[in-house]
Amino acid sequence: MQATKKFLAATAIGAAVLALAGCAPTAGGGDADGGADLAAVPVAVITSTSGPLAAYGETYVEGFKAGLDYATDGTGTVDGRELDISYLDDAGDADKAVSTMKDVIGQGTQIVLGTASSGVALALAEQAAQNKILYISGPAAADAITGVNEYTFRSGRQTYQDVATAGTFIGDPAGKSVLVFAQDTAFGQGNLAGVTAVLGGQGATVSSVLVPEDATEFTPFAQQIIDAHPDLVFVAWAGATSGSMWEALTQQGVFDATTVVTGLGDVATYGAYGSASESISFLNHYFAGAADNDVNQAMIERLEAAGSEPDLFSPDGFNAAIMLVQAVREGGDTVDGYISALEGFTFDGPKGTITVRAEDHAMIQPMFQVKLVKDGDGYAPELVETIDADTVAPPVAG
Repeated sequence: MQATKKFLAATAIGAAVLALAGCAPTAGGGDADGGADLAAVPVAVITSTSGPLAAYGETYVEGFKAGLDYATDGTGTVDGRELDISYLDDAGDADKAVSTMKDVIGQGTQIVLGTASSGVALALAEQAAQNKILYISGPAAADAITGVNEYTFRSGRQTYQDVATAGTFIGDPAGKSVLVFAQDTAFGQGNLAGVTAVLGGQGATVSSVLVPEDATEFTPFAQQIIDAHPDLVFVAWAGATSGSMWEALTQQGVFDATTVVTGLGDVATYGAYGSASESISFLNHYFAGAADNDVNQAMIERLEAAGSEPDLFSPDGFNAAIMLVQAVREGGDTVDGYISALEGFTFDGPKGTITVRAEDHAMIQPMFQVKLVKDGDGYAPELVETIDADTVAPPVAG
């Protein structure tokens, strides 16, 4: 395993980095002081800026630009070396993403970042391995991305960390009963599988109430929850029926009978829970008030200066920029060097201290327990507890 590295703030332009200066190609002759004009490093950011995940992709890109400004001290360069960054839309489509990735690789790009879709990320990870280039995925949460190959990293959290955070609301899951309340769809079944693997693997008894996707009356399903007497209800729901579902749980007394947990999404969803808002226990990857540290404040200031607001996946982009700068600064011009520079890399991100686990490239990071509180005509998140990174760290993949 490579020794842990600590990210240092970007040095001023002209700082001497012998590893880069010694092996980088030049775009012109150097002078007697070694001040060669180093060739730019091509980087492709491939993510959804159209399609169903466009909002997530845009948040990621905004976070990345803020992170690049932070990590390069406003220069956009790494020790005087330009980063030639292309922003490309995958529209949430794996075929389009793969085609785009092949095009940029053909043009000499060895570093690709991004995507909010897990399906797209896994397709790009396969291409990264086939072409031996560095790939750092974005908000895509699938556990399968971690450890998929030596060329693939991630800059966000994964599903295991979400589910493990949910489990912290009942302490040690061993001997507890957990009920997954979800739609009977691939999304719902995937969440059931995740809870079974994570909390079931920690000793909980996992059951489910899966609701037909076309259901509009939720009272009988709410009653099934109460009859099951679970210690924890994990809700995974999407779509237009969310409001009426939450209302049914409230009216039938589910919140009085047990602890109900779901994930707090992006800012646009804060008003989606209706009268249940203040009764739900939320697991959370990030919101603007989640962490009190200088890096988070730096990210927020840069986003606001650019006319944006911090959101759920802002740190994923910000972290990606820090990782990019680390790879270029310490990795020279080889993909093997980039990989070596990132494995075991520890840095301060907007959420707190992050470690890229050397064995499988998991992002070991804190998570958050959150509640919604009344804020004028709407609701705003408030931190309940920060969950230590090691508490929700996934087992080593593979």
